[in-house]
Order: sequence, then C-alpha cells, then structure tokens
Amino acid sequence: MQYGTVITGVLHRKVNRFIAEVIIDGVMEHVHIKNTSRLKELLVPGAEVVMELSTNPNRKTKFSLIAVWKYSRLVNIDSQAPNRIVLEAIRKGRMKELGKVDVLKREVSYGASRFDFYYEKGSEKGFIEVKGVTLEER
Repeated sequence: MQYGTVITGVLHRKVNRFIAEVIIDGVMEHVHIKNTSRLKELLVPGAEVVMELSTNPNRKTKFSLIAVWKYSRLVNIDSQAPNRIVLEAIRKGRMKELGKVDVLKREVSYGASRFDFYYEKGSEKGFIEVKGVTLEER
C-alpha cells in the first residue's frame, strides 16, 4: 500500500473525533483524523505525527493524519489501512497461509454477520476478518 505525499508535523491537540490541530512548518492546520477511536495514548500534545496531503481541492482539510510516533515506533492509525494491506497481499499471493486464491470478494454477508473478505481456493472456502490495533500501553 502506498500513500501519496506525506509530511510530518507536531500535534497541538485533538479537537474532536475527526479533527486535530497540528503545527506544520510553524503554521497551525486543522487535520482530518483517519480513525474515530479515542487514541488518547497516542494523540498527545507534542507528538510527532505523519499526514497525507489530500488531492481533493474541495475538502475542508488539506491533510489526513495517518500515523504517530510513540517512543521509537511509528504507529499507523489509518483505520482503512489494514484491510487495504490484506487485500493487496491476498491479490498478490503474498499471504503464505492462503497462497493464490481463485475467488476473492469484499464485505460479504453470511447469516447475520458481515466479513471483510470471502475467498475460494479450489474446494476450500473461507471468511477473513481483519483487525487493526491502535491501543498502546508501554
């Protein structure tokens, strides 16, 4: 998975679930947060953050917050990234547990449940649910 143009900044504060104030090259910017979780362990004032520049000129914010440095680790907080990464890996046959699949469908319902992926590989059939984790403690 590739992001477009990325830049870094310093988090001033999280305004609400969707917006943060970030200092970018000395200028305060409102930035979209690509994760609606609380992220209170990660999005702390002074944290170095990574943002993607939007290519949509009609957006209210120019940037989306996609990652934050915590200690010496970069934590991706883009809630859409895990599914995109798994989709790319499956399509390229890079998930050793699956290998190459014959059929791959996204967002499939089964009974009262909904799964991220459904696959078929020969006579084998299965569902895959992907989870991203952003809760950090030590």
